[in-house]
Amino acid sequence: MAFANAEENLDFEPQTFENGGLLFFILLFCIYMFIVVGNAMIFLAVQLDVRLHNPMYSFISIFSFLEICYTTVTIPKMLYNLFSKEKTISFIGCLLQMYFFHSFGVTESLVLTIMAIDRYVAICNPLRYAIIMTPKLCTKLSIGSFILGFLMLLPEIVWISTLPFCGPNHIHQLFCDLEPVLLLACTDTSMILVEDVIHAISILTCVSVITLSYLRIITVILRIPSGESRKKAFSTCTAHITIFLLFFGSVALMYLRFSAAFQPLLEKIIALMFAVLAPFFNPIIYSLRNKDMKDAIKKMFCSQKIFTVSGS
Repeated sequence: MAFANAEENLDFEPQTFENGGLLFFILLFCIYMFIVVGNAMIFLAVQLDVRLHNPMYSFISIFSFLEICYTTVTIPKMLYNLFSKEKTISFIGCLLQMYFFHSFGVTESLVLTIMAIDRYVAICNPLRYAIIMTPKLCTKLSIGSFILGFLMLLPEIVWISTLPFCGPNHIHQLFCDLEPVLLLACTDTSMILVEDVIHAISILTCVSVITLSYLRIITVILRIPSGESRKKAFSTCTAHITIFLLFFGSVALMYLRFSAAFQPLLEKIIALMFAVLAPFFNPIIYSLRNKDMKDAIKKMFCSQKIFTVSGS
């Protein structure tokens, strides 16, 4: 069977959603709502509070926006499949899901890299920070991350769209992903290894830049004589490092395993951690560990309350 048009469907593995469907739906729906509301609060707080109009918080707000988009690509379809009898997705829909899921993911990794460089300049070269990290440069870096993130996956998705598919069309995963879909192709897909190597190099490059940046940052912080200043500097970087470990840790488990294979259930757990749990912790880490962010969120809610009362 060749998937020639959007009317032909791929089926998600039937066993994926059968056991404990209602409980899983409620849990996943609550997590998704928390991700959307939590990251939207961070995004709006940064946009509305002039005290947060600086490069660090601008990049945090962009990352929060990306988290909303990133999870919206997959979770609503998962929720729909929990109660749908057919549990299918069109071939075009599958391609689009893969493209946007990975494009937002790559853009997030680039934004995290920029955030690490921003903290490096702020802590290791504070006197030149305002000169280097200008609003113009930050805008260029942000736009460049989106452009590169959405261009990198395009050749691979276009190539996959030309492949012939035949035989069983069951996707053994919670959402459309590159490897499960390529396994359904009835032709040689070894050429995709070139793209995979490029993606692996880009991921490792981001990880290397971030790791080296924070190693240098930690070295500089440890040399600060004032305990209070040292604590404040560490507090600023802890949230970034935690998000970095969560994001790239799940990426490594999902895509940098080389030939290592896990049990189907473990594969799905890793996929959930990669697609759901990492974004879930972003608003918790940035809102609970950051005093300025907590103040901005409180201010946003207080302003809304005052506005509503006065307008009634």
